[in-house]
Amino acid sequence: MAQEGSGGERTEKATPKKRKDARERGQVRKSNELVTAVMLLLLFGALRLFGPGMWERMAALMRAGLKGQLAMGEALESGEIPSLLARGALELGLTILPILGVAFLGAAAVNLIQVGFLFSSKALAPKMDRLNPIKGLQRIFSLHTLYEMGKSIGKILLIGFIAYTKYMAAMERFGTAAWRDSREAGALILFLITDAGLTVGLALLILAGVDYFYQWWKYEKDLRMTKYEVKLEYKQQEGDPQIKGRIRQKQRQMAMMRMMQAVPEADVVITNPTHYAVALKYDEGKAKAPIVTAKGQGFVAQRIKEIAREHGVELVENRPVAQGLYQMCEIGSEVPFELYQAVAEILAYVYKLKKGR
Repeated sequence: MAQEGSGGERTEKATPKKRKDARERGQVRKSNELVTAVMLLLLFGALRLFGPGMWERMAALMRAGLKGQLAMGEALESGEIPSLLARGALELGLTILPILGVAFLGAAAVNLIQVGFLFSSKALAPKMDRLNPIKGLQRIFSLHTLYEMGKSIGKILLIGFIAYTKYMAAMERFGTAAWRDSREAGALILFLITDAGLTVGLALLILAGVDYFYQWWKYEKDLRMTKYEVKLEYKQQEGDPQIKGRIRQKQRQMAMMRMMQAVPEADVVITNPTHYAVALKYDEGKAKAPIVTAKGQGFVAQRIKEIAREHGVELVENRPVAQGLYQMCEIGSEVPFELYQAVAEILAYVYKLKKGR
């Protein structure tokens, strides 16, 4: 059995329990490239929208500081420069923080969409199998390692190509531009930076789409199970089918024994005459209607009749009533209203026979 479990091919899809256990270990389907791409797009997109205003506020702050000193006829002393720079840094920080906040919130949202709320202490625990040199070599020469290496090289080449093309285009624009003031130069620099960043973000988003499908394929492949593992998990969760079958058989035997023990206490056994037998007991002080204490067909019906004869319980042949009681009643239930009249006549007949003896 152990050999079958360890040597079988992993051809079966992961069960819900296997997926749940994997999630608890921190093993989820997730692409970090998607997070990076969305973060870059939001960062440079927000910078494109709010960057010009940020540049204007910084320039206005510097101009206000310098004009204030000049208006008072004072030269800007070296000791005042740090204060002016600190005010500029504070203004810059207050402007950049919302931009960074948008980017980080976007990254968190992508993570949440991919894996939901998840904290796994097992993922933080050290894994001793990583110290195994044989498994280490297997990881180095695995398909996943080759894929990650190829992806990293691809990203470097892609970002390098975009940076080079954007740099060459920027040099052409700088070479032909006629600057009127520093604001135009700052606006152009900001545009070129955000343009390059957005282009890189879009390229990485395409790469992230490919990576997401790879991560999905790898996740499903890593969780695949052998037929033996599926069977073993079913046994652990539901119990061994053979043992459960024996338990059900034992329960049926005990129920049958209790039912047969109730036959001698019955007032009457109504028969089909050969296929069905239903035992009834009526205790006027405890129940509103007669109670079915035993029922059966075939061999069980014959056994009920035998016990009834052995203990002097009256047998009454009535095909429609016997069939109706068998089909409509469970053990321990009262006779249904539609059969009251027929059952009452049978019980009256039985009581009359008992009084005549």
